[in-house]
Amino acid sequence: MQVHSRSPRESPEAICARVFRELRPRTPLPEIHVSFRPYAGVNSFAQWVEGRLELRISDVLEAAPAPVLEALIHILLGKLFRKPVARRYLHRYRLYLNRRDVQRTVELLRGWRGRKFVSAPQGQYYNLEEIFDELNQRFFGGLLVRPRLGWSRQASRTTLGHWDPSHNTIVISKILDDARVPRLALEYILFHEMLHLEFPAQARGAQRRLHTSEFRKAERTFPGHTQARQMLKRLLA
Repeated sequence: MQVHSRSPRESPEAICARVFRELRPRTPLPEIHVSFRPYAGVNSFAQWVEGRLELRISDVLEAAPAPVLEALIHILLGKLFRKPVARRYLHRYRLYLNRRDVQRTVELLRGWRGRKFVSAPQGQYYNLEEIFDELNQRFFGGLLVRPRLGWSRQASRTTLGHWDPSHNTIVISKILDDARVPRLALEYILFHEMLHLEFPAQARGAQRRLHTSEFRKAERTFPGHTQARQMLKRLLA
């Protein structure tokens, strides 16, 4: 069954009703309520509330074209009903999110609405600002503007570092702020995150690439690249 795009007057609830009938044709149509919420990102949710089907959608998507909203509702109801989502809906939704204007809006809202909890750059053993400045001079000619730097609240073993453009922040896992961690290993992780300042994420169709070929090539120029990775494997084993 083909679900057609909504007419200009069709409400989000009407779109949801059509998608619901496609996914559950034998189930009576429930009461449906769709609201747009001021979330920090584009996260959206569908759930049952006292027999009513409620969709809470990020207000970033309130002005999205009808086919995009339709694709999102397919994704939300597919998750709720544990049904596979057709690839065309996933592709359509990702393609919209990768538009430059949408990405810019999302980053601005995350910066305004979101919160970023990080500790000071001076850790118990290492100072991230000092290491950033040294790496900046060695590898970037001192041209990178220092972002906010801090240690994570939790000692994550899976995410050792990440760059958050919305808050202009590099966060390093505090598991690396330890006397047993060689400085080379920490420098490598921070260098990797600094490369995101030099090589921003690129959108290609429905895909968003964080680590481009240029990024990977630059990463391999770090002296002791292989040694640092081996150190980290031993530390986290």
